[in-house]
Amino acid sequence: MLQTALRDDALTTTADGFELRIGLPWIRSMPLSSVYGLAVEVDGVRFGPEDLAVHLGVRDVLAGSLPEEHGWWFVQDRLVVAGSGRLAAGAHAVSVDFQLLVPYLQARPGSPLILPFHLEAELESGRHAVSDVTRDVA
Repeated sequence: MLQTALRDDALTTTADGFELRIGLPWIRSMPLSSVYGLAVEVDGVRFGPEDLAVHLGVRDVLAGSLPEEHGWWFVQDRLVVAGSGRLAAGAHAVSVDFQLLVPYLQARPGSPLILPFHLEAELESGRHAVSDVTRDVA
């Protein structure tokens, strides 16, 4: 699951900065409201939930607003996260951190399971063609 969360084609450059396509590192589709504290680091520069936009179809929401969303992150889809700041062509050290609240599992009675995720990859930036094997979360 973790191996495919940041694929080789995950990082693309845009006119305003970058987009990162993140695969769900879990065994089942999850509500977007399960995603907390989404942060991205590129070459040591941190982008927190207040700095990142998440593309959901035709609209963008702040990453920090995902707990209020009603949509779903399906296991075959990629969550598209956008940040400002131009990236030079070439390799970049990328990491992603977030927590996933699993509403159907308990950590203890009355408390849902919350899993921390940390993903890391060395990714090439550029205008890659996004794979048609997966879709973006809509």
